Amino acid sequence: METEWKEKKADPAAVERLTQALGCHPVVATLLTNRGIDTPEEAKIFLDPSLETLAKPFSLKDMDKAVTRIVSAVENREKILIFGDFDADGVTSTAILTDFFNHVDAELTWYIPHRTKEGYGLKPEHIAMAAEQYVDLIITVDCGSDSFEAVDAAKLEDIDVIVTDHHEVPDPPPPALALVNPKQKACTSGLDHLAGVGVAFYLVIALRIAMREKDMWQEIKEPNLLKSCDLVALGTIADMVPLVAENRTLSKAGINVMRKGERPGLKALFDVSRIDAGVLDSDDIAFRVAPRINAAGRMSHARICIDLLCSRDRNGAEQKAALLDQLNKKRQQTEQSIVADMEQKIARHPELAQGSALVMSDPSWNPGVLGIAASKAARKYACPVVLISTAQSPATGSCRSVNSINIHKALGQCSGVLQRFGGHAMAAGLTIKKNNIKDFSALFESEIKSMINGREVKKTLDLDCALPIDTITKELVEQVDRLRPFGTANPEPLFYCEDVTVIRSTIIGTRHRKMMLANTGNTTGPTMEALHFNIDNPNDLPNHYSKIAFRIRMNRFNREVSPQIIIEESLFLS
Repeated sequence: METEWKEKKADPAAVERLTQALGCHPVVATLLTNRGIDTPEEAKIFLDPSLETLAKPFSLKDMDKAVTRIVSAVENREKILIFGDFDADGVTSTAILTDFFNHVDAELTWYIPHRTKEGYGLKPEHIAMAAEQYVDLIITVDCGSDSFEAVDAAKLEDIDVIVTDHHEVPDPPPPALALVNPKQKACTSGLDHLAGVGVAFYLVIALRIAMREKDMWQEIKEPNLLKSCDLVALGTIADMVPLVAENRTLSKAGINVMRKGERPGLKALFDVSRIDAGVLDSDDIAFRVAPRINAAGRMSHARICIDLLCSRDRNGAEQKAALLDQLNKKRQQTEQSIVADMEQKIARHPELAQGSALVMSDPSWNPGVLGIAASKAARKYACPVVLISTAQSPATGSCRSVNSINIHKALGQCSGVLQRFGGHAMAAGLTIKKNNIKDFSALFESEIKSMINGREVKKTLDLDCALPIDTITKELVEQVDRLRPFGTANPEPLFYCEDVTVIRSTIIGTRHRKMMLANTGNTTGPTMEALHFNIDNPNDLPNHYSKIAFRIRMNRFNREVSPQIIIEESLFLS
């Protein structure tokens, strides 16, 4: 599929204003403007976020109700159950509350459901389990906003339920004692960008305030919540929520905490992932740490992760981290087999990938890794993708979208043939009876086609600005790095340069090219090291590029610090 290169057009007046006010490089001012930050005041807050600017926790609807009930449970030694989800967001949310309640010596237990055997969310059978364990209060994290049957069952057992979540909320919502979810209509906090772990962290902040007001920190040392920001950063970045406002502030603070390596579980994960904790960043979290956390729920059971993240024993943490590394390798192999099987099916039946959406199913697919495979397919075919495993009954599916097409809304229009669905605009899950898959495929295709409304959906490359090779310096890379952490809504800057000559090159491995590049009109001038991963044809390498799209990084290999570019896409005459 042909890629459309689209350059963002920053307002020159805003760029000049920021350059002068901040004393920064015009490229940095351009990047800020491209991200909707066009005043010096906004830029200073963005570049140097402070925890003091966080929104007040009690601005979240029902936070007061939740805190009052939880404090009472702690004081009266009632049994509390934290019920989480099996992905990195749910796991870190559970770990944060577990750490806090253990600190205050609460009567506590926690539970993470099995992804394939139990599925997502709080269910009536979990209430029956809680009743057998004499649980008085259930607090959900990263789930529960649509758990109507479970909440009703809990009432019959005289168990209070507090829901903390960030997924879409039905109208009306389930009748929980408190629903702390910034996405509910009546919540005016403006915190709907939070991940589930962010909501859980706000609950902990509110609990600390309430317990301070009740003089509960006289006998127990008040916890330093900054130390929990490492888990907030991990869950937030892993869940791909927008890295803006509170999410950016908490993630940046959390990365700084991570770099100190004080949490044994994370330190063990960094070691097994071959990450230098001292220079760790959001890319390391998103592509190396989070996949290992998620692998537990996909290939085994996510309870391993709670034990790891809450562990204070370095040896035990190292053993669990090694297990997660093994599970992640198994996950990668399983995912590769699904992607290969998909491609074979599409090769045999090209019409599958010629519609507005792609819906496929197979009984051999592991439901735990469908989301990753769906993400890859959505990027490749530039359309919403639904992959369904029919290995069990009902069948389970994962959905991923592109180009801001709201698949959660589309699934809502197909709810008549679905047993259950939930998630976000860009990522969702579903369960469905096998004999309804064909009808669902037709309905979903029709709904997506209607949403697109005739416009052509292309794979696009969003470019920030032109950046000639000979203008890239160490100082520029350092200034651009102030925009980190990068992620959703704050993507890593993507630059372009035209007319580039390859001075020399070598192949690394089988499909990676390492080069020294220069502007064609100045081949005796400054050169720049470049890496191009996963090239299409190692036997047909151009010596000249008409255009390259690239990212700039600091190369710290062998402790040498110098600028380097990573080529994302290239154009050349064959």
